[in-house]
Amino acid sequence: MPGRPAVFIDRDGCLTEEVGYVNHPSRIRLLAGSAAAVRRLNTAGVPAVVATNQSGIARGYFSAELLRLANDEMVRQLAAADARLDALYVCTHHPREGQPPHRASCECRKPRPGLLVKAAVELGLELTASVMVGDKLSEVAAGHAAGAAGVLVLSGYGRGEWEYRAPESTIKPDHVAVDLLEAVDWALERLTRGGSRACGGRRP
Repeated sequence: MPGRPAVFIDRDGCLTEEVGYVNHPSRIRLLAGSAAAVRRLNTAGVPAVVATNQSGIARGYFSAELLRLANDEMVRQLAAADARLDALYVCTHHPREGQPPHRASCECRKPRPGLLVKAAVELGLELTASVMVGDKLSEVAAGHAAGAAGVLVLSGYGRGEWEYRAPESTIKPDHVAVDLLEAVDWALERLTRGGSRACGGRRP
């Protein structure tokens, strides 16, 4: 039986403000429209799954406990706006910095698809019907590597990625959205069409 489609969401610069390495929970702030975007997924019955690289642990910038507190604060702010995540997957590795076990060439660090594949197995998701949303081309690439569509948002690093990196990149988003709310609207519309990656189209 096919699994459910999901929307995978990057944390920093997509769901929350991009402030560099978050070394205190007080630095977690939802972007405008993020809670509304997650609520729309909740209402539609589509899993909202955060998939985030957090190599600050490997680099020694913050601890696993601090990461937990920061993510708890994100969840708290969403709950205060009647929105909820279905799951949260984190890669704490870096291929060149830090010490084992965090210094590792893993399959879960985006642009590799490991976080999405793990979520699909654990949550019963259909990746080819799913969408990965992020503010970097590497997140679009992670979605494509998993068989999902990839949406680039112009929040966070997204505008610079789209204007300066995308023209020379082989990574082509299926859609470009102003923010997470617009990306979710596109993903939900795509689902109503029974979309797969072949249905995607880039925004001019």
